Amino acid sequence: MSTNTIAVYRDTFRLFLLFCDEKKGISPDHITISILTKELITDYLDWLEQERECSIATRNQRLSSIHGFIKYVQKESPDNLFSLQRIMGISSRKTGKTIIPYLTEGELKILFQQPDVKTKQGKRDLVLLTLMYDSAARVQELADLKVKNIRLNSPAVITLNGKGNKTRQVPVLGKTKDLLSGYLEEHKKYPWGIALADAPVFYNQKHQQLTRWGISYILNVYVELAKKDIGFTVKFPITPHVLRHSKAMGMLKSGINLIYIRDFLGHSNVTTTEVYAKADNEMKRKALEESYKELYTDEMPKWEDDENLMQWLKNLCK
Repeated sequence: MSTNTIAVYRDTFRLFLLFCDEKKGISPDHITISILTKELITDYLDWLEQERECSIATRNQRLSSIHGFIKYVQKESPDNLFSLQRIMGISSRKTGKTIIPYLTEGELKILFQQPDVKTKQGKRDLVLLTLMYDSAARVQELADLKVKNIRLNSPAVITLNGKGNKTRQVPVLGKTKDLLSGYLEEHKKYPWGIALADAPVFYNQKHQQLTRWGISYILNVYVELAKKDIGFTVKFPITPHVLRHSKAMGMLKSGINLIYIRDFLGHSNVTTTEVYAKADNEMKRKALEESYKELYTDEMPKWEDDENLMQWLKNLCK
């Protein structure tokens, strides 16, 4: 089980304990399997949506964690099987069509211009942003990246540890490779830096591995700076996952096969990747224009020029 999945389970049940305590008057030390009912779980999910203003996607994620827990409990507590099966019957809420947020090439260029590369922190942040985009790494994958996971000799790759502890290799190309190489070389000078193979590539001022929240904070700093540029007209929130979406959309627009994009992103099923092919209206229009063929190339004759037709019309009323 990945670190991210563990965090989702933790947050689901932390909030559940809070809900039981504050809304139902049931303290954590009085919660037993026997009190777990369909009604209690449904009330909890409604509380998440209505009072904590969680999205439907978050509600469904919490429900998925509960279902995973209940599957295990059913085997350990058959006495409560009927009640637990009713909980398993709670269905996910349907969401509307997802619009995938992504940055254009121009917007990405503006974003990458924001870090001050004259400072050590600015250099680190530029490497962080460009690698986040070019590798399409999930934020936790980037936080967990170690020096030993990087190979800079040709062909340069980084090894990412993804969901379910599945690993994949992603190529590092062009300017991103140069920036990463320079960053690693510079930090060999520092005893607290990244000279050790098992050390994290990105770390904070306390010389500790950056957390996913730390990475999100750094990105947000430069997003706010980028918004001052007239060419940066983004209206949606920009998270690390938006950079992942941006890379996927860029690859798709370049004509790269969905199967390769699936492997690049670390998706287990190409169905997940297909969402990118459905996301961009401009791409749809362009594809239709390029695939359109003139099946009838001759000009339609003008009826006024047809002498036989004109004569027939003149004689019609005689």
